Amino acid sequence: MRHIVILLLLCLALVSCSGSGGSKPSPEEAAFTEVGQAAPPIELTTLDGDTFDLATLRGRVVLVNFWATWCPPCLEEMPHLQDEIWARFGARDDFAMVSIARQETAEKIAPFVAEHGYGWPFAPDVDRIVFAEYADAYIPRNYVIGRDGAIAYQGQGYEEKDFAAMVELIAAELDAGR
Repeated sequence: MRHIVILLLLCLALVSCSGSGGSKPSPEEAAFTEVGQAAPPIELTTLDGDTFDLATLRGRVVLVNFWATWCPPCLEEMPHLQDEIWARFGARDDFAMVSIARQETAEKIAPFVAEHGYGWPFAPDVDRIVFAEYADAYIPRNYVIGRDGAIAYQGQGYEEKDFAAMVELIAAELDAGR
């Protein structure tokens, strides 16, 4: 009986990461954006009380990550965001990054961030207002916004190969600005 309960909870967590119940669009159909288009606006208060405003970051390469504390693929991706992106590019003046917690409060995500020692800005999107500009379902989702404010990369889920391609795209975008 215990095994059945655990299996049901795991299935529920996986379905929750994908979005809402019912008939689900594919990850591509769930996206409201395309590479090359202007990134939708983002203005949120981060955990440290600062404002993350995408419009003020023109001229920088920006990584926007949508995630949640209850999403297994998101949790798998977080250390890679820390080690492969933030550690490599975080000190650069021409790079910015934010992780936006879909449908979670600051009170929920702050202990998670503190426990893991993540150093980049995190912000809650309790009502999915920002997320709804980018997609309808599926997290984690990552968007690399180029210096011109256009989406240079978008992806969903966590796969090592796709993540590595995103890291290299960020590096290329940053090198192109030198």
